[in-house]
Amino acid sequence: MSTRPLRPKAARTTALPPKTRRVAMLAYPDVQMLDVMGPLEVFSRASRWLKDSGLRDDHAYQVEIIGLKRGAFPASSGLRLHADRRFDEVRRGIDTLLIAGGRGAERYCAHPPLLRWIRRQAGFVRRLASICTGTFFLAEAGLLEGRRATTHWASCDALARRHPGIQVEADRIFVQDGGLYTSAGVTAGMDLALALVEEDHGREAALETARALVMFLRRPGGQAQFSAQLSVQLAKQEPLRELQAYIQDHPRADLSVPTLARRVAMSPRNFARVFTREVGMTPARFVTSTRVETARRLLEESSEDLETVCAMSGLGTPEAMRRAFLHKVGIPPGQYRERFTRHAIAATS
Repeated sequence: MSTRPLRPKAARTTALPPKTRRVAMLAYPDVQMLDVMGPLEVFSRASRWLKDSGLRDDHAYQVEIIGLKRGAFPASSGLRLHADRRFDEVRRGIDTLLIAGGRGAERYCAHPPLLRWIRRQAGFVRRLASICTGTFFLAEAGLLEGRRATTHWASCDALARRHPGIQVEADRIFVQDGGLYTSAGVTAGMDLALALVEEDHGREAALETARALVMFLRRPGGQAQFSAQLSVQLAKQEPLRELQAYIQDHPRADLSVPTLARRVAMSPRNFARVFTREVGMTPARFVTSTRVETARRLLEESSEDLETVCAMSGLGTPEAMRRAFLHKVGIPPGQYRERFTRHAIAATS
């Protein structure tokens, strides 16, 4: 008999009967609270809006938390969650199974009975999804082998090292591969939940849910989860934080290592060493990331031609921009503009 793990069914695209869908979140001690409550709140709000708007007589979604045991358990914040049922009490009947991440993921993703249960559920549920480092449960269960996936930006390298058969897409908010969905860190789980609501009930339901929760339906440049702008938070020394801000404000300037080193009164060699230690990437890599991010915004928000975008972002020539985009984003700039301009997003919504 084959021991190959079952995989979840591909997400349906045809209309489903108007029944309540059960959405279950698997959680455990030291789970990240927002990984659990954020997505469940999205489904709950969508259900409320559909009923209040007269589009349904019943609730579109019924949400619940499944735990290692019934009852209360602590999240990583110290607050307590309550599991309605123990995981091994649950057999069939779940429509969408979500698996949260958090500090406890490292411990419990190697829990053999839990992994067996996840593999069984993969054959029953319509959709199986992970939030943040919940991706490691799917990986350890063998469900992501040969597939695309993402996780919290700080754990992408670890996921790729531990599971080289997974195609890790580190710059994505969430990734769908058939009936499997994986999201980036923490609040990205809410982006994924909105996409699932849109898949089930259309754009209007997802948009109204996003408005109620004061969220973007799609984040601008929504496939990026860890942009160069966010990395400014990583530097501890004030001169380096100021330098990072300067780089972001002046992408067209001379941003060579010798020039940047002079701005902070350091030797080029010492500057490169300290910058890499503080920021987690070399100065050259940070500069390139910043310029690509600038070009991405220009492609999304302006109608400037590619040569102008090259000049304004500091990337130089169209060929240099193309190489940088293929390396950082995975697609060339022209294709990026077709997919992610505001006009393109509106046209496909």
